[in-house]
Amino acid sequence: MPTSRKPLPDWAADNRKRYQETDGADGHIWRGTPTLLLTTIGRISGEPLLLPLIYGTNGNDYLVVASKGGAADHPAWYKNLAANPDVEVQVLGDKFKARARTATPAEKPPLWETMARIWPAYNDYQQKTSRDIPVVILERAD
Repeated sequence: MPTSRKPLPDWAADNRKRYQETDGADGHIWRGTPTLLLTTIGRISGEPLLLPLIYGTNGNDYLVVASKGGAADHPAWYKNLAANPDVEVQVLGDKFKARARTATPAEKPPLWETMARIWPAYNDYQQKTSRDIPVVILERAD
């Protein structure tokens, strides 16, 4: 079972564990927001890495934000999918392969609005950093 190479914060590790054990019946909603499980392949380790992320939708696609709380650098999971965009996703009990891509500058504004409605702190995170925080589109592959 994939995990993350670095230990996740306790809240994230607990959320991931409950999500996996119950197919999302417990863990899908975290602090009032929907979460999915994303598995990337480590760009350095080559090992699968799994973590819970807040998500939104756009049509049939899932959206996640590479915010890292407004840190100056992208989160490791984003760097992993930039190196290898083939990922696995779990939403509740639905597990599927997907292809990840960063929203283009033209696509991003309405997608960002969608995500900021779900988690308003994304706007605060963007104000904390000069880094353009990416919105990632997860397109189902199967």
